[in-house]
Amino acid sequence: MSHSFDADRRGAATGPSTTEPSAVAETDAITEADDVIATDALIVGAGPVGLFQVFELGLLEIKAHVVDSLPRVGGQCMELYPDKPIYDIPAVPVVSGRELTEALLKQIAPFEPEFHLGQTVMAVQRQPDGRWQVETSRGTRFLACTLIIAAGVGAFEPRRLRVEGIERFVDRQLFYRVRNPSDFTGRRILIVGGGDSALDWTLNLVRTGSPLALTLVHRRAEFRAAPASVAQVRELVAQGRMRLVTGQVTAFEEDAGRLDAVTVTTAGGATERLALDALLVFFGLTPRLGPIADWGLQLERRAIAVDTEKFETSQPGIFAVGDINIYPGKKKLILSGFHEAALAAFGAARYVFPNKPIHLQYTTTSTRLHKVLGVAGASEAAPAA
Repeated sequence: MSHSFDADRRGAATGPSTTEPSAVAETDAITEADDVIATDALIVGAGPVGLFQVFELGLLEIKAHVVDSLPRVGGQCMELYPDKPIYDIPAVPVVSGRELTEALLKQIAPFEPEFHLGQTVMAVQRQPDGRWQVETSRGTRFLACTLIIAAGVGAFEPRRLRVEGIERFVDRQLFYRVRNPSDFTGRRILIVGGGDSALDWTLNLVRTGSPLALTLVHRRAEFRAAPASVAQVRELVAQGRMRLVTGQVTAFEEDAGRLDAVTVTTAGGATERLALDALLVFFGLTPRLGPIADWGLQLERRAIAVDTEKFETSQPGIFAVGDINIYPGKKKLILSGFHEAALAAFGAARYVFPNKPIHLQYTTTSTRLHKVLGVAGASEAAPAA
């Protein structure tokens, strides 16, 4: 797919009218000289649908930047089930979340998207020229002709350990994510959780031999992780290389301002004191609509209402694709998000190239698309039918 190029990109906007009343804040004009990143499109969300959105925009020669609150690309696929099989991707009988993410990154590589990870979009403001000024939690600012929200079910946040007062140790001795495994070398580690993340990090740290001691705490004897991981953990326990304690963290002790130990209480009411240097909690992630709820978009059942022609929201120039949107008959499937991304790209092109006709072209035959994809000459090399 592509379009013909008969005019310049949008500068001072002359595209589709955006003069109707808006709940999104309007502000004084800013320019590229004000230390903002100017881009054709800004995609919010780096999950599979957000990544495929880069591809569909790229076919239309629309440059995209991508923002995601998570520290790596892949969204829910990478955070919740990176190694579990997915069976409903067209023409791919089975693929893991990790493999799907890697394949999408390879597919979009010709378009050189720029990622801004570990930051949440906090503010969206329409400019007098119709473009959007966007600012993230890290202070990164963008000026985009169009904004495409592919944020899944919202920004993911870790589920917290519910022990009063313990949050003051976050990022000092209490961690919900591991950024650098070497930080735990020679320390007494307590990991809490029973899912894939908890067991994966348990296995990773024990095998590297970096902790002085490691104990895994889970509230029950059964786990929610892959059976192979569970078997490996039990084998390490049998070998005496780690401990496994059944119960829940109910209290903590501190000494000189440092987290010194926690109390684990079993289902029967018995307690055990566990000394530690670092506490790693993996209770999974919970989605929150977050600041998106304040962007002046029409919402229905905590999702963004869109049309089904181009998946545009109630704010002209802002689109929503994937699990974040809602419309009659909506199905929260990755393949549905891919379809939505294709149509949203054509809708977005009107804002990037307001004076250009948009034409459908096919990757099988279009020499223009072959050039864009870096496969020039592919059509000539293909055997005749």
